[in-house]
Amino acid sequence: MKERVILHSDANCFYASCEMVLNPSLRDKAVAVCGSENERHGIVLAKSEKAKKCGVKTGMTNREALSLCPDLVIVPPRFEYYQKFSLLLHKIYERYTDYIEPYGLDECWLDVSDSLKSGEEIASEIRQAVKDELGLSVSVGISFNKVFAKLGSDMKKPDAQTLITRENFKELVWPLPVSDLLYCGRHTSERLMRLGITTIGALARMPENYLVSKFGKNGHALWVFANGEDDSRVAHMNDYTPPKSIGHGITCIENLENTEEASKVIVALCQDIGYKLRAHKMSCMGVSLSVKDENLCVFSFQTKLEVATQDQAEIARVAISILKKNYNWKFKVRALSVTAIDLQSEDAPVQSMMFFDYEKQDKLKRLNSTIDEINNAYGKRSIQPATVLDERKMPSHTDKSITLPGAMKK
Repeated sequence: MKERVILHSDANCFYASCEMVLNPSLRDKAVAVCGSENERHGIVLAKSEKAKKCGVKTGMTNREALSLCPDLVIVPPRFEYYQKFSLLLHKIYERYTDYIEPYGLDECWLDVSDSLKSGEEIASEIRQAVKDELGLSVSVGISFNKVFAKLGSDMKKPDAQTLITRENFKELVWPLPVSDLLYCGRHTSERLMRLGITTIGALARMPENYLVSKFGKNGHALWVFANGEDDSRVAHMNDYTPPKSIGHGITCIENLENTEEASKVIVALCQDIGYKLRAHKMSCMGVSLSVKDENLCVFSFQTKLEVATQDQAEIARVAISILKKNYNWKFKVRALSVTAIDLQSEDAPVQSMMFFDYEKQDKLKRLNSTIDEINNAYGKRSIQPATVLDERKMPSHTDKSITLPGAMKK
């Protein structure tokens, strides 16, 4: 059989690079995309190469980053634009294959096995196109499986490519620390190191049954990955995996002091949940509420619904009733999260109930459909409940228009 050719393309310093494209005055400066301290999200989300060289790391507080790099330029995140850049990256990838599997906004696997060009040629063309058309750079790993392609994109940065073959993977991959292996998280890495397994090569040379005895199914997967035997496919760009849950959470600017304040936040959160449920053509049979108090203790509660719903008002009503029933307000609330759970297709058969108002439910569906159309046309907050308009403890949202480079012409 013909050897597979898998690419992994990783946009370098993605959020920070997008900001430098949108604002060219930031070029050649140390830039960090950070959450707002006023809204209690003051950590580094992404940093430029220059900031990285100063020691700035993702997850640092803004103050820690500034102490390491006094000239650091801090900009707020604008995820809606990062999503647009991500779509433009995908348009470039689509010139080479339909098998494109995202791994976050800034990373993708591509299966180019059927191309007449080599993986190295395609990687080089992609890197050049991204630079010319978007002003960004990507690092590309080329290999015969997804795990090693991902490792390859991490080996040389920025704007580079690395080829990992069956002939050289032991030389390139096995000396790397086990923590570099895909799906080998911090907890697993620590357990492996306590067993004296510090490199991917050491992991590969361990008896498979020993790893299974220590880590179960994950032990088998780790052994397969380390030995280059991963055969998982790259998903087709049109593949759709329905979500298992849909949620939305927020850390408030100020602590919430009572149920009335919390209810306004819950109603605001549920607007996005209802919209996403309808967009995915799903409804939920349960609602979960997570509460983080001022001491950073997290409490989670959930309940089942008698009838499946995708109506944000009903989800909010249930979440508020969960809060009233379960939270005693001994401490103020710092953050709230609402999740629609036990999802099913909106067309799933429904057990009839004698006293349920199905006519009212149909009216709500038509109303929500109309609201979605208006919000899609004029901005997702064009129509929203009056109860959330005066919620001063909610973080602010902005929606400005910027023309992106490389935007596709109609």
